[in-house]
Amino acid sequence: MSTFNVPTRAEVSENNQAIFDNLEKAIGFVPNLYATYAHSETALENYLNFANAKTSLSAKEKEVVNLAVSQVNNCIYCLSAHTAIGKMNGFRDEQILELRAGKASFNNKLNALAQLAKNITENRGRTDADVLENFFSAGYTKANLIDVISQVGDKTISNYIHSTTQIPVDFPEVAPLILETV
Repeated sequence: MSTFNVPTRAEVSENNQAIFDNLEKAIGFVPNLYATYAHSETALENYLNFANAKTSLSAKEKEVVNLAVSQVNNCIYCLSAHTAIGKMNGFRDEQILELRAGKASFNNKLNALAQLAKNITENRGRTDADVLENFFSAGYTKANLIDVISQVGDKTISNYIHSTTQIPVDFPEVAPLILETV
């Protein structure tokens, strides 16, 4: 398997250099995954535009989706990054572990969302009818559904990039999730 480097600012296009500069100003560093997108002339900008686009989902709801999807796809990079981001959005450690497992016993609405995100990812979009009905019964709309599916796609792209490139995790690395068996 070929080894992917994490490109430095000097190794990317002028457009990506400007994005690196903006990331440095906004968050203090360029995450390795974002830098890896910059191997492409256009992928980093396209990804950031998509990831930061308007949505009917709140920041917390987006993190619910990100954690559930990244767990299904077993992406340690995204799990580590979104654990940190989830904490910034008010989730506690035990809640994050639940969200990774595709549930949220602490909030019925987020539980329906986590179950949906997990189910969509596991079934590659062939969502179980009962999971979808539960999502709508929790108060979500068809617009929310489309935004959840878009968020699943957004996160799956990053999961696949990391799974393929295996670039180093530059967030506090999380432990694997050990699911209880009944």
